[in-house]
Amino acid sequence: MTVPTLWLDDISVGDRFRTETYELGAEAIIDFANAWDPQPFHLSEDLARDTFFQGLAASGWHTAAITMRLLVTSGLPLATGIIGASIDLAWPTPTRPGDRLHVDLEVTDVRASRSDPSRGFITAVYDTVNQHGEIRQHTTARLLAFSRP
Repeated sequence: MTVPTLWLDDISVGDRFRTETYELGAEAIIDFANAWDPQPFHLSEDLARDTFFQGLAASGWHTAAITMRLLVTSGLPLATGIIGASIDLAWPTPTRPGDRLHVDLEVTDVRASRSDPSRGFITAVYDTVNQHGEIRQHTTARLLAFSRP
């Protein structure tokens, strides 16, 4: 099934999107940490045990990267891609090995540009949630979108 792509004109306040699911394993957490965020609580269960997290936790940036992948591959099908203008991120609970993550997104604002009618901004609020309903990341993003040509 092909998902239709959406233009600014197609998006309305209250629109909701839910992505597919992504399962995160310990090996992927450690690999990401070795490359991008080599802190003890991301590198091994043993090193993480006596830290604030009391066990292996994914980097918040890893959670953010997974969230972006989910949005791009199965979330908000904007015709010209998901282009961020600004973002506010929070990680209320740590992402753990075995988490099966999905993203629930709601559009809270849609505004055409005053200076350029070919584009505008969408404000979206979205949560990255695991299989137990625990919010791993909360995001408010302002996204650049384009009007149908």
